[in-house]
Amino acid sequence: MKFAIIFGPSAVGKMSVGKALAEKTKLKLYHNHMSIEAVRPVFDFGTPEFNRLVELNRMEMFKEVAKSDLEGLIFTLVWALDLKEDFDYVKKAVKIFQDQNAEIFYIELEASLETRLIRNRHEIRLLEKPSKRNKEVAESVLFHEQKYQLNTKDGDFDRQNHLKINNEKLAPEEVAEMIVKYFGW
Repeated sequence: MKFAIIFGPSAVGKMSVGKALAEKTKLKLYHNHMSIEAVRPVFDFGTPEFNRLVELNRMEMFKEVAKSDLEGLIFTLVWALDLKEDFDYVKKAVKIFQDQNAEIFYIELEASLETRLIRNRHEIRLLEKPSKRNKEVAESVLFHEQKYQLNTKDGDFDRQNHLKINNEKLAPEEVAEMIVKYFGW
C-alpha cells in the first residue's frame, strides 16, 4: 500500500500530475476537489459545516482505502506549511495509512505565479472543478495564498520519500515519469 501526497499551491498541476501518475501506476487518484465539489452545492466554502463534511469524506475514504486490497492512493492538496492545523491534518491522514503499514510519499510541485495564473483557466481544470469556474474568484485565491508558505525551503521538510519538482515547463506525463523513476515504482 502506498499513500502519495501531491502538494503545492493552487493551479500548480497537482490533479493533472495525479492523473498521469495514476495512469502509470496502479494507484487510484483522489484529488482534493472530489470532496470539495461534493459538499459545495449545499454549504459555502469555508463554513464550519463545509469543513467538517469535507474532512469527514476524506478521512473515511482514507480509512477504506488503507484497509483495502488496492495498491494505494494519490491525494492532492494545497498544504500551508506554516500552519500547524495543516500539518496536523496531513499527520492525521498519514497516520491512517501508517497504521496499515503503508509507505508514505510526498510529492511537491512548484511553478511561478504567472504559470499558475495561466493554468488556472485551463479547460480541464474548469471541467473537473466547478468551483473554479468563477475565474475572478479562482484567481483571487492564488493571490490570497501568497501569504502562506506553500512550498518547502531547503532543509525545512524532514519527511522521508520527499520529491520536489519544478513543473513549470514539464507536461504532467513527464512529471509522473520522474516520480515513478525516483521512487522506483
